[in-house]
Amino acid sequence: MAERVHVTHPFGPLFDERSRVLILGSFPSPKSREQAFFYGHPQNRFWRVIAAVLDRPVPMTVDEKRAFCAEAGIALWDVLAEVDIEGASDASIRNPRANDLAPILASAPIERIFCTGATAGRYYHRLIEPELGIPATVLPSTSPANAAMTFERLVGAYAPIAEVLLRK
Repeated sequence: MAERVHVTHPFGPLFDERSRVLILGSFPSPKSREQAFFYGHPQNRFWRVIAAVLDRPVPMTVDEKRAFCAEAGIALWDVLAEVDIEGASDASIRNPRANDLAPILASAPIERIFCTGATAGRYYHRLIEPELGIPATVLPSTSPANAAMTFERLVGAYAPIAEVLLRK
């Protein structure tokens, strides 16, 4: 079992003035922290799911993922700025401190906020929504730990993102 350690989010949000959807994870996994980018574990299905939902090729490199988000209108960030955590286990999170979403919301025309997974949703509803007053839609986790969700079911669950981004 991994030892619980205090970790501060090691990289910033991804957004620009064209971002219309904000997708929030809970906190980056060790693999994502190592890559200094979102959804970095090779078994995480996020990039395959979001590409399928938007009918685009799957981005492979960090640069391709950045370009994908910019072109699609996606902002990425995490609900939590600091945690005490064991490995990649969201269930082990203690002493969470929320990220400040104000800079994103002040700079980008965000139309909807989505949380990837129950943990992100729970911390968003508890730590951020009361202050912001903006509800978030909680989507299933694309983590390999959420093996009960098939790829096809994830694509269906993530369809509301396309409803926003593909609307003219």
